[in-house]
Amino acid sequence: MKIKCLAIDDEPFALQQISSYIEKTPFLEAVALCHTAFEAMDFIANNEIDLMFVDINMPDINGMDFVKSLVNKPQIIFTTAYSEYAIEGFKVDALDYILKPISYAVFLKAATKAKTWFELNQRQPETVQTTQDCLFVKSEYKLVKILLSEIKYIESANEYIQIHLVSDKPITTLIRLKVIEEQLPKDKFMRVHRSFIVNLERVKVIERNRIIFDQKIYIPIGDQYKDSFQAFVDKTFLV
Repeated sequence: MKIKCLAIDDEPFALQQISSYIEKTPFLEAVALCHTAFEAMDFIANNEIDLMFVDINMPDINGMDFVKSLVNKPQIIFTTAYSEYAIEGFKVDALDYILKPISYAVFLKAATKAKTWFELNQRQPETVQTTQDCLFVKSEYKLVKILLSEIKYIESANEYIQIHLVSDKPITTLIRLKVIEEQLPKDKFMRVHRSFIVNLERVKVIERNRIIFDQKIYIPIGDQYKDSFQAFVDKTFLV
């Protein structure tokens, strides 16, 4: 399996160089090249990324602030011409920090470090069992029964998900969001973002392309899910 990569750099030559290095590396795959952090934000809101090569000095929002703003961030390798950011880079759990100009040997060493990380951390996700009105998941070495009607929304956290409930604390389990999505009834649950599935029966307030739960929790609606969610709104709400 190849590591899905996104590269961000406002310098066209530097971006093309990283792109060529990714293409040259057998275990990497370039799925997006972005000139700004805002382009990258739009892309990762609707697509799954394993690894990002991020330039730090960029206009509008620099790479470090961009990474800090991400809730569910992929693994990071910073690329920059300035060594003074190195300590801060590792504070945000970056896998590596490589200085420009970047030779392929230096790039490959960082990429291999990423490959090793993924191999060590890649675990087979647990399966989920479902019935007509509930599901069973493993959490903290126990098999937990969850009533579908009690689920408000489900949130992805890389390999894990958090199942947020109406009347209890969230349940964390080692399942990919896609796996549980395939098991849930399509007429009651809908994926509205790369990181969120919502219980349609619990959707009460929608504002500015966000679903609001309890006036504190805002679930964004991703671009690729807007049409299907709008169809649900048109069918359900009187406007």
